[in-house]
Formats: sequence, C-alpha cells, structure tokens
Amino acid sequence: METTPLRTYGGVAGEDRQAGRRAQLIEAGLRLLGSAEGPQELTVRGVCREANLAARYFYENFADRDALAVAVYDHVVGEIAATTLEAVQAAPDDARAKTKAGLGNLVRRIAEDPRRGRLLFSPALSATVLAPRRVESTRWFVHLLGLQASEFYRIDHGPRLELLAQVLVGGLAQALTSWLDGTLKVDEAGLVEQCTAIFVQVSKLA
Repeated sequence: METTPLRTYGGVAGEDRQAGRRAQLIEAGLRLLGSAEGPQELTVRGVCREANLAARYFYENFADRDALAVAVYDHVVGEIAATTLEAVQAAPDDARAKTKAGLGNLVRRIAEDPRRGRLLFSPALSATVLAPRRVESTRWFVHLLGLQASEFYRIDHGPRLELLAQVLVGGLAQALTSWLDGTLKVDEAGLVEQCTAIFVQVSKLA
C-alpha cells in the first residue's frame, strides 16, 4: 500500500515536522513519567496538553498511551547506551580508564536529568507497562557488558562471565536507585570512583 508523502510547509519537510512532533510527545511523556513528585497519570489528553499538540498528532505517532510510555523508555535507554559506548571506546586502552569513562557517562546522564533515572529505576513504575521493558533492558545491558569484557580481556563469554555481569549490572541498578532517592549518601564523583573500583576488582574474577 502506497503512502502519500507529507507536504513541505514553511520550508520544513513533512517528515521532519512529524519527527519533531514525535520528539515533543516523547519529551512530554518523560516529564510526566519522570516527575520529581512521582509519575503522573499518562493519558492521551494529558500528554497532548503537556506537548501543546492536538490529539491527532498523538495518534499520528502512537497507537495508545502504553506505546508512548515504551517509546519514552526506549529513547532514554538508547541514548544512555549509545553515549556510554562512545565514552568507553574513546577512553585509553586501560581497564580502569574505560570502566570509569563508561560509568562516569552513565551517572552524569542520570545526574543532569534525574527524570531518566526515575524512569529507569523508580519503584513507582515497577507495576506499569514498563516492567517487562526494564527486564529486557537489564538483560541487554548484562549482555552488552559481557561482550565488552570478553572483547577487552580476550576471554570466552561463558557462564562465569555472564554471572559476573549479572551481579555488576544488578548491583549498579540498586546503587543508582538508592543514590537517586537520597538513601545512598555519596556525591557524583564518589559514586563513579567507588563503582569503578568495584567493577575493576570484580573483572579480575573473570
């Protein structure tokens, strides 16, 4: 089935306008889901009001509010994963330097926009449509960490490395959860330094 190309308006291509509206809706969804007062109810009307867009533009991009929530989550995870990989690859060829670069980027991304951290770790969202997404992304980060370690240390990606990656990713998620809610009393630099030391020490067990 052929689709009609979106028209250019005001010098902006239709596809670019649609992408811009999608970005507005995702940002609005992040504001609501990652609110400091706790996640706000995610409704089509509420998101459109937050994004200052008509409802027809919502349905131009998403089937329903659950689809938007998943898109917001995937957007945040994708952005963090991409920038963290870039930081690791740009770091010197040294285990501690690469570990610190990756963890530093992850913590910085969450610190500069705590909504990201609340979206990823807040217990208030554990019973929502994002619950299975969180499980999937955790498994993906475990797999990614295992691959990075396997490549750097030139070791097989077997059950032992898988177990260590599970422990590190799970432990880091809990530490970040406690840090975000204020129960873990450490500053950003201290969190990165201490987590780096733990990751480097655990890697020696592989």
